Amino acid sequence: MFKKILIANRAEIACRVIKTARKMGIATVAVYSEADADGLHVRMADEAVPIGAAPAAESYLVIDRIVEACKATGAEAVHPGYGFLSENVAFSKALEKAGIAFIGPGQKAIQAMGDKIASKKLAGDAKVSTVPGHLDVIENEDGAVAIAKDVGYPVMIKASAGGGGKGMRVAWNEAEAREGFGLARSEARSSFGDDRVFIEKFIEDPRHIEIQVLGDKHGHCIFLGERECSIQRRHQKVIEEAPSPFLDEATRQAMGAQAVSLAKAVDYHSAGTVEFIVDKDRKFYFLEMNTRLQVEHPVTEMVTGVDLVEHMIRIAAGEELSLSQDDVKLEGWAFESRIYAEDPYRGFLPSTGRLKRFRPPAEEGPVRIDTGVVEGSEISLFYDPMIAKLCAKGEDRAEAIAEMVNALDGFELKGISHNINFLAAVFAHARFRQGRLSTNFIAEEYPDGFDGAPLDGEGQRVLAMVALFVHQRTAARDQTISGKHSGWQPPTAYAWVVQGFDQPVAAEIHQESHGQSLIVSLAGETRHIDSAWCPGEALFVGEMAEQPINVLVEPAGAGFRLSRGGSEVTLTVRRPAAAELAALMPHKEPPDMSKFLLCPMPGLIVAINVETGQQVKAGQALAIVEAMKMENVLRAEADGVVAEVNAAAGDSLALDDVILAFE
Repeated sequence: MFKKILIANRAEIACRVIKTARKMGIATVAVYSEADADGLHVRMADEAVPIGAAPAAESYLVIDRIVEACKATGAEAVHPGYGFLSENVAFSKALEKAGIAFIGPGQKAIQAMGDKIASKKLAGDAKVSTVPGHLDVIENEDGAVAIAKDVGYPVMIKASAGGGGKGMRVAWNEAEAREGFGLARSEARSSFGDDRVFIEKFIEDPRHIEIQVLGDKHGHCIFLGERECSIQRRHQKVIEEAPSPFLDEATRQAMGAQAVSLAKAVDYHSAGTVEFIVDKDRKFYFLEMNTRLQVEHPVTEMVTGVDLVEHMIRIAAGEELSLSQDDVKLEGWAFESRIYAEDPYRGFLPSTGRLKRFRPPAEEGPVRIDTGVVEGSEISLFYDPMIAKLCAKGEDRAEAIAEMVNALDGFELKGISHNINFLAAVFAHARFRQGRLSTNFIAEEYPDGFDGAPLDGEGQRVLAMVALFVHQRTAARDQTISGKHSGWQPPTAYAWVVQGFDQPVAAEIHQESHGQSLIVSLAGETRHIDSAWCPGEALFVGEMAEQPINVLVEPAGAGFRLSRGGSEVTLTVRRPAAAELAALMPHKEPPDMSKFLLCPMPGLIVAINVETGQQVKAGQALAIVEAMKMENVLRAEADGVVAEVNAAAGDSLALDDVILAFE
């Protein structure tokens, strides 16, 4: 067994590998760029080596620096994590030349499966079901349009190298095929150093279901069930679960058999994933094989009890698999939620900044947290926007959903925009709970974007009562401030009005039964609320009608901003007379910014497509902004004339910086 390994990655996955290595008694070496000098993986590892500037192309993607770090520290093996060099055959060759083990599959598998074009041809030869398409490299836009027309719209334009939603575009017509080809090539070049793309038929209303395989160097290969990864946005996974609510046992076994067959065809040894698209009739088609650990591997670990990272290390060291196919049992249900630095209320645009508060729920019982950040960490624009992976398990799917919702409600995160409310809203969605999923779920259920989960009557009652509790506790605390009239107590058995919903809600606090409990009447219903919450705490943890509740609480003007179950509302508690007067206050309208094109996120200007004095049409591409490895096209919302250009290609802009002004 290795005595020391180097993790050629960063953040969450580097920390994940370090945990297992530590459990196995193996010393670890971290590498880091200038942007990650204070990263959690750097702190966790036994040693750390700087490897270059913040851009990945100048650090994490520089093979020679990784090899040099291994030699300098005496690392015997390298775990590549996912992304970066994890599926780069040149990296594996460089390690082999230096006498360093690669904790991953052999070069034959990496080369064959890492190239999506070659892998589809190989899968076809191995009698694995594949999606119809054109698998040769496409040279230019005209070629892309001709091929797309021949395959039949809609089509998927995909980078041959890489994954993670980078270099992928769906085209429904000729114009989208032309634009998608250029964007896919550009993203593929910047993310993977390989701008080859191909085109295949886009299967409508598909499910994305993948099979986890595990093989050793002695010819043994098994599969560990499946993962449902259909909840995606822009081809990037958001929520994953194991097992799939859609597969029956016959389909599971058939998909597993094909995945193992494909793995054996390339002498696969390590953990790997064979991804399939599954249609409404449970017909499945090979999508690609990822010759690495997947981001969503924790859900498989939670339902099988198998530590995939440990097996990867043991296999790389030459050990035989310690389990057979008959040993694999799926127990319970598990979900993974990807916590992203993005703003779902602004079209899911990336967000950067410092984590002023990072308090995930306790990692115990059914809850698991995989992360590479701590409170105070900086989220930069150089890398993937994922902050953490929140996982929860239950005996069945309904229980796992309940555990996940409770964990999301208890996740405190401030300083950057994030998608926790959106995740909670998806888990609360009736269609999701019924298991009626497809990769179009988010586009279909949130066609106009996300503005919070709708609050039903019960949701309003809970938040209103929490607002009353919080208001009462705050008033009681304020009474302890020096200079108050002695003997005065905050009113309790009075009428109150909760404002912030569409209609004000009348309520009454009957009495305070003891220090941590209130009795509240609202809309004709009386309930006990119990909590040890104190003013200043961001998380309200308590019980209402003997049911546990978590609510995030933040002061907001004269009231409080409350978040629960994907809903967010600002509520103010006032006496009836004060509420009547507050309702008469004028509303200040926001300034008109329709004459400006603002930068929707912190990012790098890739291109400005217009100039001063140029007439533009609604929908016309005006600029391209890159942030967190994704290129975003900014379009005109109306016809107009460009009056001023305030940015140029190469400029780094902050949120809401003015790019263009219109007449």
